Amino acid sequence: MKKCFVLLTMMGAISVTAQTDSRFYAIIDAVSAQRLEKDIRTLADFGTRNTFSDTLSNTRGIGAARRWIKAEFDKIDKECKNCLDVFYQKDLVTPKDGSRIPKEAYVVNVVAIQRGTKYPNRFVIMTGDIDSRNSDTMDYTNDAPGANDNASGMAGTIEAARVLSKYSFENSIIYLGLSGEEQGLFGGKGFAEFAKKNNWEIIGVLNNDMIGNIEGVDGVIDNRTFRIFSEPTPVTETEKERNQRRFYGGEVDGISRQLARYIHKSVTTYMPEMNPMMVYRLDRFGRGGHHRPFNDLGYPGVRIMEAHENYNRQHQNTRVENGINYGDVIEGVNFEYAKKLTAVNAIVLAGLGWSPPEPKNVTIGGVVEPNTKLKWDKVADDSVIGYKIYWRLTTAPQWENSRFVGNVDAFELKGIVIDNYYFGVASVHKNGQESVVVFPSAVMRSTGK
Repeated sequence: MKKCFVLLTMMGAISVTAQTDSRFYAIIDAVSAQRLEKDIRTLADFGTRNTFSDTLSNTRGIGAARRWIKAEFDKIDKECKNCLDVFYQKDLVTPKDGSRIPKEAYVVNVVAIQRGTKYPNRFVIMTGDIDSRNSDTMDYTNDAPGANDNASGMAGTIEAARVLSKYSFENSIIYLGLSGEEQGLFGGKGFAEFAKKNNWEIIGVLNNDMIGNIEGVDGVIDNRTFRIFSEPTPVTETEKERNQRRFYGGEVDGISRQLARYIHKSVTTYMPEMNPMMVYRLDRFGRGGHHRPFNDLGYPGVRIMEAHENYNRQHQNTRVENGINYGDVIEGVNFEYAKKLTAVNAIVLAGLGWSPPEPKNVTIGGVVEPNTKLKWDKVADDSVIGYKIYWRLTTAPQWENSRFVGNVDAFELKGIVIDNYYFGVASVHKNGQESVVVFPSAVMRSTGK
């Protein structure tokens, strides 16, 4: 919790509120590299987790892997006295659905929902991929251990559930194992549609795909930097919204980009030893990940992953060729690094889990005026103590300035000219947590209307 300290000065006693929350440090410390190693080894030892591999064996194939993942979530649920709702979610795919589908099969996701105490229908989601592949995507019989891609992300998701199940949150958190990623993001597509069908409000999706490698194919060894991929604006926006940007800006201020900035701020506040690297792209060049199906439906989502990939260790048959070791084996995973990135996810999940709803209908004005005006719809929640306005130069990647303006629905920033900055508004909870920043969606005319 935030703590209040009393400082004695020559002018008397003044109170100062600490700017960090000790719970986040406890969450970081609770993440275990040893548990992550154990889980990554277990997943890799299933031999192959190809989406179309054996589903009947108890020791090999994706069926054994997903049953083990569900059993781990069930174990956590028992330890936290039924705080998780654990189930399978599945969709049938056939060769007609894509060129990487060799036969008809169910794409089965493993879901664990930690229900929010106040807003059970608002969700923040952490995902890891269950499935693996070797050089040939269609080969579902030979070994494809997938230690880093993506046993690391799946193990991190399970570990986050272990740590955060010790706490309660106002918003719901989903720990999600997705299948069918290597065949065309089918698990994410199915679950995103499941969320849409159930009218879920999704605060953000944190897709963890490869969080354990520190030795890049470029020769760089780095155990502190990681990437946050986010698309600039929603693909679901209207033609009118696209046209407005030409005059009002916001090319890099979509909901997924604001989520990425929230992650960056959380990490620099609580894990300053880490180097979060925001990448202004949906994913790696020409490639995709399991956050994309959520983005396709208008949900905010990002990809969190290592900074330096080793292509010799991903999507490769295990072999030695010309003196080079190929294959995604356990030796390519750095468990301490996986611990750090799991902790990154855990504090972001917690922050969003404790955060208030965002202000709605944020409107901005100040054309040919010396001041900038903002107004918004207040959140109907007594826990919200007020709102914070953020602004930055149009060329700045992060929010540079902020001002808490109290429990109001409008404010005028005097002396701040609208032409030179971008602006946003966040709700502030009495526990000190903030919502993701909301970029203005409408413009006030000079009359104030």
